[in-house]
Order: sequence, then structure tokens, then C-alpha cells
Amino acid sequence: MSTENEGNAVPAAPSVPPRPDTAPEGSSPGPGHSASGSSPAGPGAPGPGATETSEAATAAERPWQSPQPGHAPAQHPGAAWPPPPLPSYGGGGNGGPAWGAPVPAAEPRRRRAGGLVAAVLVAALVAGGVGGGIGYWAAESNDDATGSTTVSAVSPQDLKREPGTVAAVAGKALPSVVTIEAKSGAGGLDGPEGGGEAGTGTGFVYDREGHILTNNHVVASAADGGALSVIFSNGKKYDAEVVGRAQGYDVAVLKLKNAPPGLAPLPLGNSDKVVVGDSTIAIGAPFGLSNTVTTGIISAKNRPVASGDGSSGKNSYMSALQTDASINPGNSGGPLLDSSGAVIGINSAIQSAGNGLGQSQAGSIGLGFAIPINQAKTVAEQLIKTGRPVYAVIGATVDMAGEGTGAKIASEGAGGTAAVTPNGPAAKAGLKPGDVITGFGDKAIDSGPTLISEIWNHKPGDKITLTYERGGKEHKAEVILGEREGDS
Repeated sequence: MSTENEGNAVPAAPSVPPRPDTAPEGSSPGPGHSASGSSPAGPGAPGPGATETSEAATAAERPWQSPQPGHAPAQHPGAAWPPPPLPSYGGGGNGGPAWGAPVPAAEPRRRRAGGLVAAVLVAALVAGGVGGGIGYWAAESNDDATGSTTVSAVSPQDLKREPGTVAAVAGKALPSVVTIEAKSGAGGLDGPEGGGEAGTGTGFVYDREGHILTNNHVVASAADGGALSVIFSNGKKYDAEVVGRAQGYDVAVLKLKNAPPGLAPLPLGNSDKVVVGDSTIAIGAPFGLSNTVTTGIISAKNRPVASGDGSSGKNSYMSALQTDASINPGNSGGPLLDSSGAVIGINSAIQSAGNGLGQSQAGSIGLGFAIPINQAKTVAEQLIKTGRPVYAVIGATVDMAGEGTGAKIASEGAGGTAAVTPNGPAAKAGLKPGDVITGFGDKAIDSGPTLISEIWNHKPGDKITLTYERGGKEHKAEVILGEREGDS
């Protein structure tokens, strides 16, 4: 969605008190002015078309007159940006008038418009001359003084970041976040060009033994005969190998071949305790830009997402955490942190305008999805222990195309097999082909992907109450989830 800037109307210039007929006795020009009050043009003079009351034209003749309350000094080049916040309405700061306080009205005078333009121009030139004169005078005085009055800026490394700030969280987490380079085929990562498909993703230190947690689709191209390399934020590079990967969950575990001592695993949070509106911090290598930090909030929970790697034709399913933190290709496998720095998810997929869910090269539109860390941790432990994932199943094939009316059990399974596995969990619960599952525990089911996401959020052996419709009537059944080992 494109946006356009709209300019604000320029307020009318405030009036100034009438000019006295004579100057006060004993007055003298201020620094930077000649006795006649003339001044060379300085920076900050407005261009043609600016307006002001004609009294400003006399400023060059009366350098003793102080600026009127309510007039802001001109912004000088090099001033800090953004400017400091405006004062609150209803109170004047530093002895100035309250915002909205009346300004003394000027005596009615008749002046031509041309005189107004000339007046503001002269006033600006005088202000510029005074500013330049004072700046030069201050610098010259400092050179001649016995003690310097220069104040040194505090370097960034000397500034203390309070715990919980983005800077503090990122500074602590970055050394444990890695950029993953994956290359398939012969030649390795440093081999000749064309040696295989290459890609970049992200991961993070899972334990002190050198295990790295990431997405399956980050390393899938290098899993069979390819090469993997892990680069830390300090630039040090290590070879790695795949310990195990789960295509359905989109989770993979790597291990450094020569893990350095002193690895600091990122602390794991509790994704079940996350609520909408919680702050999030994502770290990754979007489009190859390593050590990139972005921020946002949790936009939604339990978002059913089916994502593909664009090459295998197989989808991964997750009941995802949705975030508006900027996530782009290359962020995949990186940590999604909460405000304390604990990992609450693994960034995995984005919604791209016009391209659906996946890992296409389109950029972030503020819809990113992360695998909840509670689920990812369970999968990671399985992969480290056995090298193979374990999936919870109900023993029924559901239609993955229908949406909005529930998950319909298909008429037959893949390759003409039975849609309801004989003696499987669904069969034991009495489900049949054509039944439409509309509830899984306390979760509403509107499609096949939503059902799979919810099933895989549980463990084999969990007992779940299913709600389903048959012949227009609603029924309930208790199902004890079965298991399937490995990716089919």
C-alpha cells in the first residue's frame, strides 16, 4: 500500500510589539554586529516568498532589541535530528510563555506586501550573521583560554544499555546467532562457480555441544552430499553437518565439526505464555545481510500456516506465531526473541504480496510466521537423540483443499489406500470417510492444514476430543493420537 506525505499549512507569523521611536540610551551593538547594525548574509536565510511583519526589517537597525517570546531560533545545519519533542500544551518552558498564550498585538499599520518579504529576509540575514559571529567568537576564545571548555561526546561502547532495551537484548544475543551457508552438489562452499545450488539462512546456538537449531528448508539442499558452513557474528567460520531434519515441522539440527569452547546457547522461552501485543526481536541475515536486527510485536497466535520451500513440492505445517517484525528471505531459521532475550520461535515463513506463503524473494509486508519454540524444542530433542522426527497422527487422510467448513476425511488415501487407517486412532474413534472434523480439543478447525497444524502441536499418546459432522448432525469422539516416525 503506497502512502503519500501531506504538507501542513504554514501558520501565520506572530505579530511583534511596536517599534520605539528612539533607541535606549547607552545601548551598544551585540557581538557580530557593526555599529550600523549591518550584517552579511548567513546560513538559514529563507527563500523568496516568505512573509513576516514589517517590524522585523528594523532588526538590523536595533541590535539591542531582544527576540520576541514565541519566536524559535532558526535551525542550523548539523543540528540533531530528530528535533527534541515539542513542549506539552498548557505550559511554557524555560521561562517562556505557555503554548497558546496571547502575543501582544501590534499597532495597526499599513504596509505593502513587498515590504513584508523584504523585512523577513533582512531579519533572517541578521540572525545568520549573529549566529556566525558568536560561533567564531566562541571558537577563538577557546583557543586563547588556559583551560578547554570543549565537552567530549561519550563513545557508544561507554554508554550503558538498560536491561530489556532492544540494544541490550541484541548485544547479548548476536554472538549466539549464526549465518548458515548451504551448497548442494560437488565443489563445496569454496568450490568453483556452478558447483551446486547455494543459499543463505540463519540459525542459533542450541547447546554447548555445538548444536545449531534452524529450518529444514535452509539446509535441505546441502543435506545429501552438499556442504554447510556456519559463520558467527565475529566473522569466525566453522564447517557443520546435519544431525537430523524434519521436513513436516520445518526444523533441522546441525552440529559444528570443530565447536569452539565457550559457546553460549540462547535461553529458550515458553511460547505457550506469549500473548498478542508482546514485543518481539528478530535476528537474521535477510538477503544475506548478516546480524540484522528488527523489532515488532506478536500480531496473532495459533495461526495455521502451510509453507513450502519452492522446490520439493512438500509443505510444512505449523500453528505459528505471527509477528510484524521485518522478516525476509535469509531470516529463516533465526530466533524470534521476546523482550527478555529468550527465544519464543524460529522464523520460518512470510506472507508475500501476490505470491502466497513461502520463501520467495519478495520482501516483508509485515506478516511473518515463526514455529513456536515449545514445538521446535521437542522436535530438536528427537533429532539429536535419534536423527529422525516423530509426528502425532490420527490415522486418517483429510482433504487439504477445502477451507472454511472444516477438515473433511477424504474418500480414499494416497495411491488408493484406505482413507481411514484400519485399527488406527480415527477408526477406533468411529470416524469414517466423508466426516467433517470441525473441532480439535478447544480449537476450531476450518481446513485440513489447520487440523494438521493442531495435531502436530501435540505428542503421540495425547487424548483429544474431536468434534465432527456426519449427515448434518454434530458428534464428538475421543481420539488417542498415534505416531509416525520419519518423513514420508
